[in-house]
Parts: sequence; C-alpha cells; structure tokens
Amino acid sequence: MGGERVVGTPSSSPDPAGDQAARPPKGPTALRIVLGAQLRRLREARGITAAAAGRAIQASDAKISRMELGRVGFRERDVRQLLTFYGVTDNQEREAFLTLVRRANVPGWWHQYSDIIPSWFDVYLGLEQTSSVIRTYQPQLVPGLLQTREVARAVIQLGHPRRSADDIAHRVALRIARQEILTQPGAPHLWAAVEEVSLWRLNERAVMRDQIQHLIKVAELPNVTLQMIPIYSGSLHVAVGGPFTILRFANPDLPDIVYLEQLTSALYLDKGEDVEHYLMIMDRLCVQAKSPTETIELLNSTLKKI
Repeated sequence: MGGERVVGTPSSSPDPAGDQAARPPKGPTALRIVLGAQLRRLREARGITAAAAGRAIQASDAKISRMELGRVGFRERDVRQLLTFYGVTDNQEREAFLTLVRRANVPGWWHQYSDIIPSWFDVYLGLEQTSSVIRTYQPQLVPGLLQTREVARAVIQLGHPRRSADDIAHRVALRIARQEILTQPGAPHLWAAVEEVSLWRLNERAVMRDQIQHLIKVAELPNVTLQMIPIYSGSLHVAVGGPFTILRFANPDLPDIVYLEQLTSALYLDKGEDVEHYLMIMDRLCVQAKSPTETIELLNSTLKKI
C-alpha cells in the first residue's frame, strides 16, 4: 500500500466461530485484518512457521505474512488448505472462516469510485466505515466529513487543478457519500478539533455562512463532538505538526490506527507508542479548544459578523 507504514493486529481475540464471527465488522479492509489475525493465531497455536504454512498452499512465507496482516485478498482455496493444515476439521468453525473470506471479497460501496481512489485512500475508506470512534484534528481545513458540497468542491479543485469538471463532480460525490456514515445506523462517534482559522479561509461569505450553519447542525447529532480552536487562543498548542485522524474499532482484532494523509500517500500507524502519543496530543488539544457548547456559541457569533 503506497506510503503505508504499518497496519497490524493485536494478539487477543474471540474464537472465529463465536460472537465476533456472527457479527463481523463492516468493510473489506477491516474484514481482511480480522481474518488474517485469526489465521495467524491458529498457525502460532500449532507452532507452525509462516514458511511451512506457505508451502502448504504453494506460496511464500511473505504471502502468509501479507495475508495475516490483511494486506491482500483471500482465496477460499487457500483458506481451506490452511485450515486443513492447521487441523481445523469442525465444519461450523471452517464455515465461519469461509464466510469471512466471502464477506472480505465483497467490494465496499466506494468501489463505484475506484477510478479516482488511490490504493492508500481505499484502505482508509475501508477502516473509516468500520470504525466506532473517529477523532480528527484539522488545522487548515474543515474536515471532509463536515464539509458542505461547495466547500468540498473548492478544496478538491485546489488539490486537482487540472481535472475536468466531471472528474471534480465525481470526487465531490464521493466525499458527500462518505458523510452518510454519520447518520446511518450504528454510526461512529466523530470527535473533531478544528481551527477557527479554517473558516476564514473560505473566500465567499455565502459559502462561509453555509459551512458554519452546517457545522452547527451536524454538531447537534448525538454522535458528533465538535470543538473549535480559536484564532487567538493565547498560546501555541501541541499539534503543530499537521492534521491527523485516530480510528478506534469495536472489534478487538482491529487496533487503534493513526492516519496521516499526505499529498500523494498516507501513513497508517498502529504501534502502541505512536498511537498513545497522538492520543495524548488529541486530549490536550481538546482541553485547549472551546468546549462543544462554547464552540456553538463561537459559530453563532461568527455568523453575525459575516
């Protein structure tokens, strides 16, 4: 995956035939990670090396590693052979694994936008769709999940100045479609810390007004926490390095992941010390920012100025 540092898996999880298999996460990316983690535990419990597992399916140990990290798709034949090699003979347990394989091979809803989605962002979309908490800090722009259509178009045109009008419209449609995650059943909790200055970067007053009104409306959702960091906050704050997003998942096979987007790639961090560092920064940002109630007051006050 382009620009990816790591997407790994923790070491503990329920049995695949248990409750987690009955209620697997949504999205092919998350399902691949869950399936890979469960296969890894089976292999390690039997004391089988990755090289031996690779030979069992006529593949390399590198392929086994990629499968166990959820970085590649799964073929039912490979999983059947691995289960047999690992001594899994119970039909119900085998079918639980194979059901995950089939689900993991079903393209996500964003597949219709595959012509404009780079591989590194495809990974993020898959993880975003299955997250239970999304914590994000955006110093320059309103977060994509909170942008109005007009703001999304302006931001996308800025990043893709040579694209056609149809291409820009297609990209805007993808961004707006992503926002449906906030109002769907089982929606994740979005906790966003946003710099007030990002509002004043919007050139047209009408666009700025619409964006502020949209933020106020979305902030009323029970699963959205919005905190603004005022322009004149009185001191430098801790997140001077740039934007980041922390994804948390209900499934224990999916670790917290820090997403760092760059211009043409992205980093995915799941090492404990990295995640803890960004969680600390996010917590301190939220202490320094306006409270959710104060944020609404700030937004309403700004509306009166434009």
